[in-house]
Amino acid sequence: MTTRTKTPQTEADGAVVDPEQLRRATLASSVGSALEYYDFYIYGLASALIFGPLFFAPLGDSGAVIASFATYGVGFAARPFGGVVFGYIGDRFGRKMVLILTIGLMGMASFAIGLLPTFEQAGMLGAVLLVALRILQGLGAGAEQAGATTLISEVAPRRRRGFFASLPFVGIQLGTLLGAGTFALMALADKEVLQGWLWRVPFLASVILIVIAVFIRLKLKETPVFQELEKHKAVVKNPVGQIWKHSKKNVLVGIGLRMGENGNSSIYSALLVSFISMPAGVFAGDKFIGPTGLLIAAGFAAVLVVTFGALSDRFGRVPVYRYGALFQAVIALPAFYLVTLGNVTLVWVVMVVGIAIGVQSMLGPQCALLPELFGSQHRFTGVALSRELSAVLAGGFAPMIGVALLAATNHSWLVPALYSLVLAGISFATTFFTPETNGRDLVVVEDAK
Repeated sequence: MTTRTKTPQTEADGAVVDPEQLRRATLASSVGSALEYYDFYIYGLASALIFGPLFFAPLGDSGAVIASFATYGVGFAARPFGGVVFGYIGDRFGRKMVLILTIGLMGMASFAIGLLPTFEQAGMLGAVLLVALRILQGLGAGAEQAGATTLISEVAPRRRRGFFASLPFVGIQLGTLLGAGTFALMALADKEVLQGWLWRVPFLASVILIVIAVFIRLKLKETPVFQELEKHKAVVKNPVGQIWKHSKKNVLVGIGLRMGENGNSSIYSALLVSFISMPAGVFAGDKFIGPTGLLIAAGFAAVLVVTFGALSDRFGRVPVYRYGALFQAVIALPAFYLVTLGNVTLVWVVMVVGIAIGVQSMLGPQCALLPELFGSQHRFTGVALSRELSAVLAGGFAPMIGVALLAATNHSWLVPALYSLVLAGISFATTFFTPETNGRDLVVVEDAK
């Protein structure tokens, strides 16, 4: 028998919502997503193109890139810890508080990276501080997207939850456009200027997004679902314990679903850029083609992530996700082979297809699916753990592992191709163990089965 907290308000089950609250929630989530992915792309691109010689020069060309991507991965390794800590706070004290804390922590760490001394200025001190700040970024990011998806899902109309839950992820594309666009312009600058002071500008500029995001989030209301939990004294004291007792299967499902989406996001946005620009790449030393391709892909992705979210309202979360994962797997080998032909247009087409269609066809339905998998009392923690454990396994270390394998295989294009194929295959297989959650009442305290 299904247990449900009693509510006299239809808003709590998503049937009717306050339009003003929905608007603010969408805007607050979108700005946070923009900041997270602005950071994601400027750090990923900086790792591929700049941080190696700036902070790890004594390690040589390949060693410096691997070390640079290792710091990129360290941020992802910290994310599950942030997910547990802030997930607990979100389930125990409310969604709004977490969204303010995470954006502040993540944003200020990004800003501080722009102030770091390089190896030439302070030896390895700069690298040590870079790792420390990357850990702080990871702790904040560990609950940012979990908070955004939980917040918007709990205030959106039930029948259009896929559409509304995917809207904040347009912010991801805005962040990508800002990050990739910034690096595309910076690539036109003289190398000495770029490595001298210009690389700092994208990180210092993140303070603008921080101020806007905090201002908007301070005006948010708590979600109707959490208000109902508080009203009926149904807030649990130990949401992490609840997850361990009742939700291990759904956390594993969430991780499996994310492997293809998050992993391929890193492969197409960071590893591919490094693959073409490394000394053995088809565009060795180039710092313009990759960021420009990401810029183009982000424009298409901004439209398609919402399209796939809306399609999941009509056809179901699982079918849309399944065919998206299958598509990503099918294109892997031909896509990376085409990259080796040395045609700039083909590289951009591959990036657009891989990111805007492959990744977004999974991300679109995922925005509502992950919150729908978990009961209301431990939803934030469940979403955070699913997202961030998968981010470590799939996305965070994908570029570093990929670059190491490229170095060991004489820069074979099969490395990123097979990597992409395997991760997409994991998500495809996981869909057969995933319950359909479309239209689920989010006030229900049990998980989807």
